[in-house]
Amino acid sequence: MVTVWKVMAGGLLLTLSLTLLGWGAEGQQNRREKKEVSGSTSVYLGQERDIWRPLIHTTVNLSEIRSIKSSFQFRTFDPEGAIFYGDTKNGEDWFVLSLKEGIPLMQISKGDVLISVAGGPKLNDGKWHTLEVSNQDKFVILDVDGSNGLAVGMQSKQMDEVLSGKLRLAVGGILISKEKMIVQFEPQMDGCVREGNWLNLSVPWQTEVEELWPCCDRVKPGSYFPGTGFAIFNTSVFPIEADHGVKVEFQGDFSKMDGTILSIRAPGQELMFDLVASNNKEEVSLTFGKEKLSMKYTVKRLVITFQTDLLQVLQDEDESKTTTLSINPTSHPGYLTTWREGRLAFGGLLGEGEDSVGSNFLTGCLEKIQIQGKDLDLDLGVKHKSISSHSCPVEA
Repeated sequence: MVTVWKVMAGGLLLTLSLTLLGWGAEGQQNRREKKEVSGSTSVYLGQERDIWRPLIHTTVNLSEIRSIKSSFQFRTFDPEGAIFYGDTKNGEDWFVLSLKEGIPLMQISKGDVLISVAGGPKLNDGKWHTLEVSNQDKFVILDVDGSNGLAVGMQSKQMDEVLSGKLRLAVGGILISKEKMIVQFEPQMDGCVREGNWLNLSVPWQTEVEELWPCCDRVKPGSYFPGTGFAIFNTSVFPIEADHGVKVEFQGDFSKMDGTILSIRAPGQELMFDLVASNNKEEVSLTFGKEKLSMKYTVKRLVITFQTDLLQVLQDEDESKTTTLSINPTSHPGYLTTWREGRLAFGGLLGEGEDSVGSNFLTGCLEKIQIQGKDLDLDLGVKHKSISSHSCPVEA
């Protein structure tokens, strides 16, 4: 199912304009003058840019290196993304540390050797972990919180050569073509790196973004919407099953949300569905065609099931609060067409036109979004740069 979502989301990218998601001149930041930062600075890895480009990087002479260890602190709830990269010979020999399904993944190219190894503890638990990467004889070692997490051994005819020239280091991206890697992964990560000590060097690092986004002091799992954009999927990614339909579940403190949680519309048609939280009215309202259902905003969990002939809404765990709305071809003539050709927007109200700008964007944290009982990764859709897909800030 995840693979299908990626394919459909990729197709949607071709049909949406930059205006729809609020992108524009900001996408040209990579062309701006590079700025210097400290290598120990806090780096939010999910910051918007070309997703494969590092957020910070530096170049040093190999003759200046006296230490073979780099250490830093790392925190994320995201199961996948690029963390740390290094290379020599202008990218001929390289190293990449990333996460895949929450587990550390190291990929190394050295001369005629290409290696990929995954292992160690899952790191996407939202806690700060201290990671140390080092070279020990013919091994590259990853230590996690002082314990051995992953070791990669290499043997090559070129291992004993004396290295000279430049070493490049990067955080949050890579400096080579992604096609060179054995294992492909989604690079952008909702996570943070801080207190980096890179080969015991004090050289400045460079960033190509105008300003590095800060890391939140405290975070919790969820998807955070700051009120500036939404995430979009094709409805065809989630086909209605004859027996079970499509079940969408939301969890969170709805009393602290304001704006559109979910909207569904097909191009050229009227809005089919929206779910809205209102602080002013102190309610959560669901509109389906001309029918409207109002609920108390103290609700913590909503399960909405779309079927061919009915729409069912369950509030919290109380079966007595289950509401069923009948669907028939007369009152909802375009219902199934919308599921074949429409779009779902999480965190905003879809406009009428193909490239129209959304509105009534959501402010707040959805602690869980599930489709068919599986967590929905907003990174697999087309989302506004301001949305954090895997973490929400915790109020002090």
